[in-house]
Amino acid sequence: MFKDITIGQYISGDSFLHKMDARVKIILTFAVIILLFMISDPIPYAVFIAFAVFLVFLSKIPPLYVLKGLRPMVFIIVFTVIINLFLTPGETLWQQKIFFDWSIKITYEGVRMGILMFLRLTLLVGVTSLLTLTTSPIMLTDGIENILKPLEIIKVPAHEIAMMMSIAIRFIPTLAEETDKIIKAQTARGADFDSGNIIMRAKAMIPLLVPLFVSAFRRADELATAMDARCYHGGKNRTRMKQAKMCARDYIAVGTIIVFAAALLLMQYLI
Repeated sequence: MFKDITIGQYISGDSFLHKMDARVKIILTFAVIILLFMISDPIPYAVFIAFAVFLVFLSKIPPLYVLKGLRPMVFIIVFTVIINLFLTPGETLWQQKIFFDWSIKITYEGVRMGILMFLRLTLLVGVTSLLTLTTSPIMLTDGIENILKPLEIIKVPAHEIAMMMSIAIRFIPTLAEETDKIIKAQTARGADFDSGNIIMRAKAMIPLLVPLFVSAFRRADELATAMDARCYHGGKNRTRMKQAKMCARDYIAVGTIIVFAAALLLMQYLI
């Protein structure tokens, strides 16, 4: 399961999304995520899903690879859907008495909210994955730094924040792979992570924390040593081989998202 995490991984390519300016991709990704939480009707969501599928094909990344990134999120998605399904008040569709006056029920509003949260979380993971899958670590760091650059006026360390965010994102698949290796090693020694109820499985995962933390600190120390050996001293007087520059495809992407957002909001609030 852990090796299926796609957030933080990068796949080299020459698609339209790969060639876009990293700054534009980051800003548009946040804009699309905000837009995702502003809609709630079926027709806008159908249009949003069609647009998300179009982005996947535009990136030239195998759709199954993007869907594979949803597997580690299945528990969170199912748990969120169940919570909304049974705890949302409204018109009762089904009710079962458990004991005394306490009962569980499913409401029309609960079903609607459960479907809504399922779509939101699924599309959220998919859209976020496309950002890192089509943007190299260096370009992602430079993009975040350029976006935060104006905040340096109020003494915000833009370069250091961008570097930390980029390293954190890129460490996600590395730590996931390390966790998978530790699980396989302990399973070979007789550990059982699959049997028992949820509480027992949670307790079985505790022995993974110590070796995982040791591995994480070791990798962090190796990274710090490598950066120090290359005379890294932050963003001061730092030059770049490739300067960020917007071109026609970036303006096309911005215009497309503006038209797309206007159409969705029109369908949501006026139609």
